[in-house]
Amino acid sequence: METIKNYLPYLKGYDFTGKIPVIIDFHATWCGPCQALSPIIQRLAKEYEGRIKVLKVDVDKNRALAEAANIRSIPTLFFIDIDGNIERTTGGMPYGALAGKAQSLLLQ
Repeated sequence: METIKNYLPYLKGYDFTGKIPVIIDFHATWCGPCQALSPIIQRLAKEYEGRIKVLKVDVDKNRALAEAANIRSIPTLFFIDIDGNIERTTGGMPYGALAGKAQSLLLQ
């Protein structure tokens, strides 16, 4: 199973503490599907503030992390539980599905 521990050297400056679940949105400014997902991610971050950390990683600005995480398509989302286990999905996602994934992180 993929875990966030493999990527910790690349997460400096991203405020990853390992104390609450995390969602990482790997995106790029030029990516249409990423731009469509952005307000959905922002809504989720606001709704789950304090319970789930939502991080946005621009793959062009942080190539080392994107390469280490084997990001081949964007948007890619990492859903990271409190133990650091990662479930990754690629592509856009409606708010209901995203909120469902967030809720499942809180129940683990």
